[in-house]
Amino acid sequence: MISTRAVKIGKLIMGGAWPVSIQTMWKDPLPAPGSEAFAEALARIEGLSELGCSILRFAVPDMEAAEALGALAGRSSLPLVADIHFDWRIALRCMDFPIAKVRVNPGNIGARWKVEEVVAKARDKGTPIRIGVNSGSLPDDLRDSADRVGAIVEAAEREVAVFEELGFEDLVVSMKISEVEATIEANRRFASRHDIPLHLGVTEAGPLIAGVVKNSAALIPLLREGIGATIRVSLSDTMESEVIAGREILAAAGTGDSGVAIVSCPRCGRASFDSHAFTARWSKRLYSMRTKATVAVMGCVVNGPGEARHADLGITGAGDKVIIFRRGEIVRTVSPEEADTVFNEELEKLE
Repeated sequence: MISTRAVKIGKLIMGGAWPVSIQTMWKDPLPAPGSEAFAEALARIEGLSELGCSILRFAVPDMEAAEALGALAGRSSLPLVADIHFDWRIALRCMDFPIAKVRVNPGNIGARWKVEEVVAKARDKGTPIRIGVNSGSLPDDLRDSADRVGAIVEAAEREVAVFEELGFEDLVVSMKISEVEATIEANRRFASRHDIPLHLGVTEAGPLIAGVVKNSAALIPLLREGIGATIRVSLSDTMESEVIAGREILAAAGTGDSGVAIVSCPRCGRASFDSHAFTARWSKRLYSMRTKATVAVMGCVVNGPGEARHADLGITGAGDKVIIFRRGEIVRTVSPEEADTVFNEELEKLE
């Protein structure tokens, strides 16, 4: 396990001996305070929290967005992060609100005095900063380097040096690259030299399937080596999918507890129960549970109580009936119309 300093992000502590956290990024414009969309955003934030999200980041492109994020931060149960590019004054304004962290790419903030102003206010407000370096926004002298990994690590280290010169240590660093091996190597190099918590992720990873594969391939080796304090599974998909993918990655790496583990069969010509539709209907509820349990959704009796006999709760079809089982033992047999109601009754016994 690689030891890092601990950084407080709102009510969350990142790094040190603390668990790896999961975050996502809001994918729509910030809603205006007092609007119906604002209330809907708060409800969705609560839903993300229930799924296992610990930090939520927002793009803040202008002052109007800064005001909206400030209003949201005052009512959110999750720590909210302001993502700032180019205009340092937006970062300064965001820190007038209970923003948990500010993410900047100092290379596009501009002159050093602007960075110094951001650091001074962050120190005054107790606001941590994430230095976010992307392979697509490297300094001019590093942009065409044949060693892309070396270039992005050097870019991150240059920015860290500025903050250290200013005596600011409440830092998190991310180095976002779209290639798996480059992501692994960059974070390994940085972690071997610094005790700063790392935010892990593969940028521009693609749609759901491709994105989950790339992030799993990059993040699991790093997490197993003790590298990484927080992860964001970047997907061209919903925030909820990003959070669920993050939970599964942490569980696969042995660094997180996925709560309910869902076992479901791929379905075949034997199936008399639509396991796909049932899993889709119930996945959000199952992932929102904090109970450590295995729930199986199987298509037929071959894969039902037999292959999924280890499940704490399972459901499958048998002809024109639906079977509910626990640890391989059938506990109820009902009609398809009763399946959801009865499954819910049995599920409540696990909570």
